Amino acid sequence: MRTIAKLAVAGVLLAGASTAAYADCNRDAGTETVLGAGAGAAVGGLASHSIAGAVIGGVGGGLIGNAIGQSNNREDCRREAREYDRERYDREREEAYDQRYVEPPPPRYVDRDGYRHYPEYPDED
Repeated sequence: MRTIAKLAVAGVLLAGASTAAYADCNRDAGTETVLGAGAGAAVGGLASHSIAGAVIGGVGGGLIGNAIGQSNNREDCRREAREYDRERYDREREEAYDQRYVEPPPPRYVDRDGYRHYPEYPDED
């Protein structure tokens, strides 16, 4: 029964190492690597009842934790880029509204027969 409890605690540590906390885009996967190595060592040691199992589990957990950390960092960088773009769009839209900006007419195009086409403006009620 004691071994099952230790494995459960190790599993909780491993799950905690793999959760994605909101972080900044700093390209640092050190925390996840250390947490993964610790959880892997605990699981490997408890499962095999030997130091070699703990070492192998620690190395495997460290590799998995590093991969998870890099994935989280990529997602954090994407999230920051989306937020920056959204803020820039909102800021430009607000500036245009404040300056009473009028959108230029939509572009026209000439088809292969030489006819000029002008898109219809939406009806404003």
